[in-house]
Amino acid sequence: MNDEGWPRSSEARTPAEAQTAMVLEEYGDYVEPGPPDWRETGGIRYFVRRGFVLAREESAARAREILAAAHLRPRDDAERIAALHPGAERRPEEPRDGDAFHGLRYLRLGAGRSVFDALRVLRNGLFDTKGRRTHDPLSPGDVGPEHLLHLTDHTGVCPADEPGHVPPHTPPDPPPTGEHRAGEGIRILVIDTGLDPQAAAKPWLAGVTGDPDPGVGGGGIKRYAGHGTFIAGVIRTVAPAAEVIVRAGLPGSLFGPATNPPGTAFERELAASLEHGLVHDHPDVISLSAGTLTDDPAKLMVLEAFHDGFLHRYKGVVLVAAAGNDGGRAPFWPAASRWAVGVGALAAHWRARAGFSNFGSWVDVYAPGERLVNAFPSGVYTYTEPPRRGVPQRFEGMATWSGTSFSTPMVAGLIAARMSCTGENGPAAAAALIAQARRDAIPGVGAVLLPPPGQPHHCRINR
Repeated sequence: MNDEGWPRSSEARTPAEAQTAMVLEEYGDYVEPGPPDWRETGGIRYFVRRGFVLAREESAARAREILAAAHLRPRDDAERIAALHPGAERRPEEPRDGDAFHGLRYLRLGAGRSVFDALRVLRNGLFDTKGRRTHDPLSPGDVGPEHLLHLTDHTGVCPADEPGHVPPHTPPDPPPTGEHRAGEGIRILVIDTGLDPQAAAKPWLAGVTGDPDPGVGGGGIKRYAGHGTFIAGVIRTVAPAAEVIVRAGLPGSLFGPATNPPGTAFERELAASLEHGLVHDHPDVISLSAGTLTDDPAKLMVLEAFHDGFLHRYKGVVLVAAAGNDGGRAPFWPAASRWAVGVGALAAHWRARAGFSNFGSWVDVYAPGERLVNAFPSGVYTYTEPPRRGVPQRFEGMATWSGTSFSTPMVAGLIAARMSCTGENGPAAAAALIAQARRDAIPGVGAVLLPPPGQPHHCRINR
């Protein structure tokens, strides 16, 4: 057991236990597991940034006052610096006390203080020993935590959340569409682990560009390496003429060395990656296969503030996000946000929802996401999760993989294909496709989008 009382990754009995343990081991004192009563309620479901709470600008002064009165703030500057990780250097991307971000303020807590305890005090107010209220509560939406987001393969019961081996000359599945101009003139930005240049030499990936995947090199393949490359391949099977850019927005930070474990990012770091991509890459469609569960009433407070303060200005851009692999109804964010297209996964036969896919009224559409085959780095990958933990496997440029991580780029590609032949912008094309998907709904599943030739294009591209 680790310090939190969770099995170590080497002792984990299930993939979900192993994935959670690896986050705890890699992030250490930088994360606090949630919900606060996880030991009594079935386990860890998400992570928040340890040592900080967030407050809206107009509520920050009151929040500081309440935290100080409750002895939850650092006593002085020395404690403020040492509160989170005594004796350790500050990570380049770590916020400072009082940092502002799109109308929010970061408030550092004192050493050993729980984020969830601080939020409970802020939302309930303070009382004296006679039960008289001394400080009024803040609205639940005015204060919140910052969450850690992860690739949608990080949690849940997905049966194939590590890549599976296929022979080197196995063709992509689903196969590339015959509509060779689908997606022409449309740019898709993938925020993920980066791109493996060698795997990108596959014919259907010709012209795809992006940041090098730091998990590939020296003959080895690290955990979650190749994820962005596989996603780019899925996009190109349905939108072969789309311009695809794969950014390494999840293995590290834009503000310094790649200190994050692979496939993860705090909300502010992901928002910085999205902002950088919007400003410099000018995408029409964004494909994001990362997110998190949460029980907090503020939901993803940082990403919501980022949307309201920045993303909403890009009216023609649509963000497509994975619904997650927990096999449950609970909303997975940001896929559940009003400003994202949330994508669930269909089973391998395309006639039912995949058992690992999250579901519910907040999921906009389902697309194939189980046992897909596409481009993957060449090299040796050592499995990290039971039952294959510790087993090395040599990959030769292709793999099979399952998850809503991969149904998401399929929908992003279908949106781009429609945009290229109708002239619609991203939100309009997404709305039209979802309307069509509802007409083609599968009972017990919901709105469904299938790639060609399983489903013809909704418009034809003039040759």
